[in-house]
Amino acid sequence: MHEYFLSVFLGVVEGLTEFLPVSSTAHLRICEALLHIDLHDGFWKMYTIVIQLGAILALPVYFWNRILQFLCTFPKGERGDRTIFTNPLSLTLIAFVVTAVPAWALTKQIGKNLENLWVMALALLIGGIVMWIVDVVFSRPRTMHMEEMTLPQAVWIGAAQILSAIFPGTSRSMSTIAAGQVAGLSRPAALEFSFFLSMPTMVVATGFDFLKTVMSHHHEADIAPLAMNPHAWIVLGIGFIVSFAVALGVVAWFMNWVRARGFVPFAIYRIVLGIALLTLLVRGIM
Repeated sequence: MHEYFLSVFLGVVEGLTEFLPVSSTAHLRICEALLHIDLHDGFWKMYTIVIQLGAILALPVYFWNRILQFLCTFPKGERGDRTIFTNPLSLTLIAFVVTAVPAWALTKQIGKNLENLWVMALALLIGGIVMWIVDVVFSRPRTMHMEEMTLPQAVWIGAAQILSAIFPGTSRSMSTIAAGQVAGLSRPAALEFSFFLSMPTMVVATGFDFLKTVMSHHHEADIAPLAMNPHAWIVLGIGFIVSFAVALGVVAWFMNWVRARGFVPFAIYRIVLGIALLTLLVRGIM
């Protein structure tokens, strides 16, 4: 029963933080340290992958109408002013490639940073300050809708997303949203493109993590030999469903929030959490 409640809690944490600009990786790692659980154990490694998949599924479900619209009008778009290189779907894939190639080359460094709470604390703090400044300074956008984005803007956002891969705690959402605002996108346009870019990025990253785990040469980290009894399947199912449901609600709420408000509250939260985490680390509590 304890693992059922733990699964609900971790599913809520993943669903709440995956798409908000506060870093789900940092939050799961903090939970791991505070609750004294080993998320690198074979089963829990499988579990973190499964709840990420639940969160990912929320995006195509929420944006299915927009995705269908882009597909039906590809490549010229509804206004007839797009090309095969500037259609929103093409720009999403281009930005993904810009992120994926360097991130793949830096896999070893990324793996080391994923274990480092100091890196996450500093990334939370610095990212919060940057996000606050960007949200205040870049308040006069020239690109109001995702359909108006240009190729250089997409390349720039994809390049900025690399930071979130190298420095966990930065947050994919934070890096892409802030980069979008710097490039002249309105808050809703930057957020929507951030969500679209999350789909291929998270699917590939999660799939890569899964393959690394099941094909690991270290037997103790393998998923394959796990004895998956009914209890384990229920724990996985709870986490997946909770993560999906919470993430779907968060995406819908966040899109409405941003249309009327800015990102400053999330920047403040990041700064407070980063300072709190640094304090705990300095005192040796974590």
